[in-house]
Amino acid sequence: MPTSLLGPYTKTILAAALVAAALVFSYTSMRVDVWIAIQPFFEWMETTWFGVIGKTWGAVFATVEAFHLLGIAVLGGSVLVGNGRLLGLILTDVPARIIIDRTDKLLFWALVLVLPTGVFMACGVAMKIYYLPVYWYKMLALCTGMLFHFSIRQPLLRRELSEINPWVVKMVGVSSIMVWFTVAATGRWIGFSG
Repeated sequence: MPTSLLGPYTKTILAAALVAAALVFSYTSMRVDVWIAIQPFFEWMETTWFGVIGKTWGAVFATVEAFHLLGIAVLGGSVLVGNGRLLGLILTDVPARIIIDRTDKLLFWALVLVLPTGVFMACGVAMKIYYLPVYWYKMLALCTGMLFHFSIRQPLLRRELSEINPWVVKMVGVSSIMVWFTVAATGRWIGFSG
């Protein structure tokens, strides 16, 4: 078992290894090699039904984009409300467990809406976003946000908040807001690029 091999710091060691692997990937030629290797995938995306519909029927693209923006609004609201409660800024008269559980469910369903609509929109402009560095920053931020939420924030907050150091709770709330703000900001930046 990894737990017995790595001791009580399994998650910390695995997180540090993941960060080290990401840094090695980023600062070596592997990143460029992978970027070149996935270009045919992006070319294929434009030839799918989603790509053809996204390019030729603007009304369909706009409708899907509206649902995407609705999902982003729900996701952003759940992040702000859930973490605002963790920080003790809003809804302090409601038990934190209720707010956290409900906003986690909302965030999950918002992701269920945002991810497929985002894929549809990406298919319509696949080669454009392939060459935009900000698109890759957004994908990195999105993956970071989902990993942070589902592998750090949720498992930590399943315990009673009174058992967790209050500073840790506040840092988790601030970190979550910062990560999801980065996702939103880079997504908006795509609209201003190219």
